[in-house]
Amino acid sequence: EIIEANACKDHIHMLVSIPPKLSVSQFMGYLKGKSSLMIFDRHANLKYRYGNRQFWCKGYYVDTVGRNKKIIEEYIKNQIQEDLAYEQMSLKEYIDPFTGDKVKKGKK
Repeated sequence: EIIEANACKDHIHMLVSIPPKLSVSQFMGYLKGKSSLMIFDRHANLKYRYGNRQFWCKGYYVDTVGRNKKIIEEYIKNQIQEDLAYEQMSLKEYIDPFTGDKVKKGKK
């Protein structure tokens, strides 16, 4: 279950709940595999830029969540605005990799 997610220009933040029967590496392999198929299906020109089925990097960061779940959700929701403030960029430069739409302020 994806609880919260936000796509930044060069990385993605996600808060997920993984069933106990799946390992983190199994989940990440499935997520990266299926999402790259979806992205290349919708944006075929990216195959030439990233190579066939090589959209994601090999690594990922994982941490567990306890009582601070709500704080992490809010952090993920506001990550684009925090990145923009840091980099002093406009929202027009952020494109959702799954839809190709420009990301608007306050919209996931």
